[in-house]
Amino acid sequence: MKLAIFENIMTPGGHEVEFDRILVEEFKALGHEVEFYVPENFSFQFDYQTPVTRLKGDAVTYTNSRGWKKLLASLRREFNRQRWYSQLLLSQKKFDALIVPTSTYRYLRSLNYSDLKKISVPLIFILHGINPKEAPKFLAEAEKLSTNKNIKPVVLTFGDSIFGERRENIFTIYPPTYTARDLLTIRNEELGIRNENSKILKIGFFGQYRREKNLRGLLEVYLKGKYTRQVELLVQGSTMHAEDSEDFEKIIEQYRGVEGLSFLHKGLIGAEWQQAIMNVDALLMPYSAPRYRYHWGGMLFTAIGFGKPVVASDDMNPEVFDLYRVGETFQSGNLNDLAGVLETFINDFDKNFSTYEKNLQAAGEDFSPVNFARRLEKIIRQ
Repeated sequence: MKLAIFENIMTPGGHEVEFDRILVEEFKALGHEVEFYVPENFSFQFDYQTPVTRLKGDAVTYTNSRGWKKLLASLRREFNRQRWYSQLLLSQKKFDALIVPTSTYRYLRSLNYSDLKKISVPLIFILHGINPKEAPKFLAEAEKLSTNKNIKPVVLTFGDSIFGERRENIFTIYPPTYTARDLLTIRNEELGIRNENSKILKIGFFGQYRREKNLRGLLEVYLKGKYTRQVELLVQGSTMHAEDSEDFEKIIEQYRGVEGLSFLHKGLIGAEWQQAIMNVDALLMPYSAPRYRYHWGGMLFTAIGFGKPVVASDDMNPEVFDLYRVGETFQSGNLNDLAGVLETFINDFDKNFSTYEKNLQAAGEDFSPVNFARRLEKIIRQ
């Protein structure tokens, strides 16, 4: 098949870029052709080695927008989205299916006002989760589009319904893991293997630093732990705003020289990011938010793809932990519970690693990128 990917979200890197890589590389591996359709001002952060068609109408971001400026940006985005939809409809004879990799109910709402809803080839909208507030709006917009069987909203989730609601034209599939795509010398079966002779257990805390993540509280919990083995914690953080950067630097200075604790204030992408994940034995993801119950966790699926056991809050995709013991969870927002779980996790790591490894390998297969592509391919064909 000739597959078109309509991408209109510009990011500096991270999981959005890697998600598009999964679509491109896995579909190519299955024998399909892939081409991007993007706004005329779209800037790629990665060379996907894939043809690109430019659409009239600039991509609009909400970065630093507030009040009426945010409303204006929203109106501009809706205007351009209608322009893009019209151009995609005119191009439908050039591809066998069209995929929108990161969607919301707003994309479906816009579609209901566009002739693109009459498209004669499969049109796949991928939604990376639905929260309770969005669900009624999403279901209502999907219902309006049910007369065209080519329009197929696909929700990345772990159940077979949207809060108990099912529709014939709505599909649910597991999200994919992120893997070490640029570390070509590493075989997939080696990702979960650690050096058992190493006396130091290395734990990594990765991601974008924001002040509301309460990193200071986490560090105090970690440093007060009573560990029966030598352990090191690497805290990597990228910052987008000056105030976050300044605060992160204050934390780095405050804990400078503390044994078993190191910092990296730098954004990591591609091979550098993948190597940093490979260099630790486990991942710590203590951030808590209700949205993690409804939207799949990029860092959790990075950990699974790289074979790294985790300590995570119990609101981080609980269905995954129900299926696979890929690490340990603590009560969301409870630092005392985190302290106990983290201490036990570290002290009993070698004893439990074989269990973690077995479950990580099983989860890695279940949620693998190739299985994700095959599930999506099946939906396109039916």
